[in-house]
Amino acid sequence: MNSPIDDALVLALAPEAALAPDGLPDAVDRVALARLYGEPLFALPNDLYIPPDALEIFLEAFEGPLDLLLYLIRKQNFNILDIPMLSVTRQYLRYVDEIRSRNLELAAEYLLMAAMLIEIKSRMLLPPKKSADALEVEDPRAELVRRLLEYEQIKLSAARLGQLPQHGRDFLKAQVHIEQSLQPRFPDLLPGELQQAWNDILKRATLVQHHRITREELSVREYMSQILRTLQGKRFVTFETLFEPAKGSTVLVVTFIALLELAKETLIEITQAEAFAPIYVRLAYTPL
Repeated sequence: MNSPIDDALVLALAPEAALAPDGLPDAVDRVALARLYGEPLFALPNDLYIPPDALEIFLEAFEGPLDLLLYLIRKQNFNILDIPMLSVTRQYLRYVDEIRSRNLELAAEYLLMAAMLIEIKSRMLLPPKKSADALEVEDPRAELVRRLLEYEQIKLSAARLGQLPQHGRDFLKAQVHIEQSLQPRFPDLLPGELQQAWNDILKRATLVQHHRITREELSVREYMSQILRTLQGKRFVTFETLFEPAKGSTVLVVTFIALLELAKETLIEITQAEAFAPIYVRLAYTPL
């Protein structure tokens, strides 16, 4: 379905560019202003409606009252610490009047700043008011200057961040599809890594190592006979020579028990000449 504007363009086009049987316009020597649905347009329709704001261009765009106020100060090279309130307020109100004629909702926050500027200008006309310590005169512009300096610092920081390369705006990530080979190649193994793996296995082995107890059967009678064979044909034998420490503590205990059994059955004699003297063992003397 065509819009009213399209219908008006078609109606206006009919008397000016009547088509010949071959499909070409009659006035071939005229330059078409535009093309509508593929057909040349030689004149604008008289009833074409163009909104008044359709061709309006804003040369300056501000993000809020502080942005506008900072723009007016920097544009005229005013000292931000000593703002000429009369000149700045007059220019600010002129801009606010232009906004109010177009967009009342947008002008609301700008009107609030305008009221603040007028209040500051009124306070500057009154006698100066001293601060709480009564040493310095309080400047009505101090709070406004502080807000402007903070806003300018944030704005400059945002501009520096905006200059950094941004993904999707300044560069794109390259994506390359690589087909996997049928035989994957694994990374080479270094000797140090193999040694470290072996050390880890040894550490785990010590944590799960079991203590096994074995039962060793030793005969006291057998060791008694062995002691008697050792003493056979000898006058005295020192106590220490009857033991064999290399065979372990179990053999030592059994040998000692065998000595006690032989002494109990009076088959051997254990003697000592004096205190702390060497201990000797010999076969018991049996009278004929």
